[in-house]
Amino acid sequence: MLRFKQEFTEAKGCEVIVLNKSKIDWTDYTWNPVTGCYHTCPYCYARRQSARFAGDVRLNLADPRCERYQGQEGFYILHEPFITRNERSISYPFGFAPTLHEYRFDWPGKVKNGANIFVGSMTDLFGYWVPDEWIQLVFTACERFPQHNYLFLTKNPKRYSALARARKLPSADNFWYGTTLTHEGDDVYTPVGINTFLSIEPLLEPISFTVSGDLSFKFSSPWVIVGAETGRREGKVVPEKAWIRDIVNHCREVGTPVFMKESLRELMGEEFLQEFPVGLLRKEPSLKLKKKLWETCKFCGVENPKKEMIALLYRKKRGESAKRLGYACPKCFSKLAQAK
Repeated sequence: MLRFKQEFTEAKGCEVIVLNKSKIDWTDYTWNPVTGCYHTCPYCYARRQSARFAGDVRLNLADPRCERYQGQEGFYILHEPFITRNERSISYPFGFAPTLHEYRFDWPGKVKNGANIFVGSMTDLFGYWVPDEWIQLVFTACERFPQHNYLFLTKNPKRYSALARARKLPSADNFWYGTTLTHEGDDVYTPVGINTFLSIEPLLEPISFTVSGDLSFKFSSPWVIVGAETGRREGKVVPEKAWIRDIVNHCREVGTPVFMKESLRELMGEEFLQEFPVGLLRKEPSLKLKKKLWETCKFCGVENPKKEMIALLYRKKRGESAKRLGYACPKCFSKLAQAK
C-alpha cells in the first residue's frame, strides 16, 4: 500500500511529495488538505506527529505568513509550504490548530491511476469546528480528479447528515463516508444510496448485538474496519478475540466485508481477514491514461482495458500489413466466433 508522505529537506527548502508504504493498511494514499483537531482522544497518533513536525509554534505564529481564517484566532490558512529561514519545510507550523493547506488541493492529480485516498488522516474534517467552506473546498478538489475513491472518517457523523440535508454532501460512487465507532452507543451514518463504512478502531469494549437498541442497523454499511489500540499509552485496551469474532459473525450474517488492521494479525491468527467492498477494488485510470490504455468494444460499446480485449485485424491480400478495425470484448468476440 502507498500513500503521500512529506519528506523534509534542508537542501531543497521545499515540501517534497514522495510515494511510500503506508501504515494505514486499508488505503493506498493519505491526503491532508486540512490538518488539526479539537478532539481530545488520549490515543491520538496525529497529535503526536504534528508536534514532532511543528517546529517552534510560537515563532511560526508571529510570522507574517501566519494568516488567520476570517480573522479568527486558532484557525489558519497556508497558501504555500511553510519554509523556515534555514530552508526547512514545516508541515504543521501552527501545531495541531485547524489549518487549511490550499497548496495541497492538486495533490490527487499527481497520481494518474485511480487509487483509494484517505482524506484527512491528520484531522477530523467533519468536526464541529471545521468551517463549511473548508469542507466544500476539499469536495471540489476531489471532484477535479474523479479517477480516485475518496474515503472520509469522522467521530461526528451528525455533520454528514447536516450536509446531506443541505444537499452539500456528494453522493458519487467514489465518495465513501466513514464513522469511527469505539463504543456501542456512538452515533453512525448509514443512509441509503450513499457509500459508508465503519471504523471500529480502537476497539475498546465488546460490541453487543442483543442489548436494547439493537446495533444491527449500524452494521448495514458496505464495509467494517476493525483495529486494536496501538502505542504505549498507560491503560491501553487490548481487545479479546471473542470481541472480534462477534463483529465478524454479525457482518457475515448481513454480508458485510471485514478488514482487520495489522494490529490484530497476531491475535486472530488464521482467522485474520482483510476484505474490501467491490467498490474499493474497482479503480479507474485517469482520463489521459484511460484514452491510452482502454478501448471501446466495436459491438457492445463497453469500455475495457485494452489488454483484456481482442484486436480485430484484416488485410486485403496475403503479404500486406494488417490493419486494425478496432477491438472486441471477450464476450462479443466469443459470440462472433460462434456465429461463424
